[in-house]
Amino acid sequence: MSNEARQGRRATAVESNGVNPVPDAERRGKPRGLFAVWFAWNISILGISYGIFVFGLGLNVWQTIVAGTIGYLVSSALVGILAIGGPRTGLPTLTQTRFAFGIKGNMIPAFFAYLSNMGWKVTIITLASTTGANLFAKLWPSLFATADGSSATSTIVLWFVLVLAVTMTVSVLGHELIMKVEVWISWVTGVMTVAFLGFMLPKIQWSHLGDTPAGGPLVFIGGIIMAMTLVGIGFLNYGGDFARYLPRDTPARGVISWTVTGLSLPVVILLAVGALLVGGDPELGAATASDPIGALTALLPMWFFVPFSVVIVISLVSAAITGMYSSGLALMAVGVPLRRSVTTAINAVIIAAGAFYLLFISTSFLATFQSFLSLIAVMMGTMGGVQLVDFIRQRRMGWNTDMANPRGHGGRDGRWTAILSLITGTVVGIGLVTSSDPNFRKITGFLLTEEGRTGVFASSGLGIVIAMVLGAALYATLTFGLRLDPKPDYSLVTAGDAARREGRGEVTTPGQAGRS
Repeated sequence: MSNEARQGRRATAVESNGVNPVPDAERRGKPRGLFAVWFAWNISILGISYGIFVFGLGLNVWQTIVAGTIGYLVSSALVGILAIGGPRTGLPTLTQTRFAFGIKGNMIPAFFAYLSNMGWKVTIITLASTTGANLFAKLWPSLFATADGSSATSTIVLWFVLVLAVTMTVSVLGHELIMKVEVWISWVTGVMTVAFLGFMLPKIQWSHLGDTPAGGPLVFIGGIIMAMTLVGIGFLNYGGDFARYLPRDTPARGVISWTVTGLSLPVVILLAVGALLVGGDPELGAATASDPIGALTALLPMWFFVPFSVVIVISLVSAAITGMYSSGLALMAVGVPLRRSVTTAINAVIIAAGAFYLLFISTSFLATFQSFLSLIAVMMGTMGGVQLVDFIRQRRMGWNTDMANPRGHGGRDGRWTAILSLITGTVVGIGLVTSSDPNFRKITGFLLTEEGRTGVFASSGLGIVIAMVLGAALYATLTFGLRLDPKPDYSLVTAGDAARREGRGEVTTPGQAGRS
């Protein structure tokens, strides 16, 4: 069988690796392959809406572009750094966090990461479904639209089932098929997005771009933080998932640079276009808040609207596929003793419930979306801060994957230093952020006064940064300052276990380090 035939066969077979270290014999690829995954995820018309959202905080056009670019680059760099753990250990990110939190303690950040993942999938799959339904409503209004021309509920449900089915199928088949599919999606969506920009740029009202006054320093910081939550912070628990099949000695700079480029390049360009569009037409901001994709596609001629709507659905589905793949790993990392195919089915049920809330209960897409972003940014940001600090410890121990094992086999049930740091940062962060969604508002801002809830501090999202820094600083102090850093525990490893594992080339004894 030729090499091409073997690769094609692997790509259509269900991936066998779950939360285990990927064996060296199965490692493949170059770090540049990461570009397509992240680029396909973010080369979407939704990136223009992100620019409009950042502008809506109270910035002018140029502040929006600068603040958004800074936020995207900083948060993408954090994702890239955490992705290094993938090739070094062969583990998904949410399994590698067991090094810091212990196998049982890791259930806490893994569960929060799972909720974060589900929230993003709800958002993305809902937008893909409404975009497809809007296309059908425009093409065949007698069958798929209501009297006022909007999409019928049955049409949205039809598209939701279709999008969810495709997402589940590809994500269950696994890593290799995803990597191949994302390359083609990157090209298709990239070309069509460039064409879309050709229609949008002439609509920029250049003479009105200076009409909006500049925001103050805290508002500018808020723009940076919001951009970080839109692109990077929500992906902190994904980085290693797609880098873990790379060879163990893959250079760190390659993993970081290709991850950052793939993540930030499309969204920086699209953010600038969004800022320029809304800067000349403030009414576009209000329309985008309720329908972030429909408000923009409404500006297109019908002959381009049809193929571009199809491409939007494809690009959103590609993002959902990679996220669904990671959410299956996240559920396994929580400790659910099920195969990845079963965990993916569970995810589908949860997504359906979340989509119902977003479509039929929430009164504002933007309010719910921003509230969700703030909450997950607090949780994921604090976890990411702890994990970044723990990378120092993991590197010193040679990236020993035994630390992801149960107690007595190299790992531990829990490490209170990491758990305390995570809980402290998360609680303080949630207490310092606010929400415009009435249901989310009940659990946020409890550390703020009534005046503080409506002030610039709360709206800027500084609580997210405070949570990340606090969690990382507390963990660093406990681990390196007070030297509360127990070594891997091999107390339950028998001589027979050690001999069998050594025969497979695995680390088994105290003091042995994993391959670096």
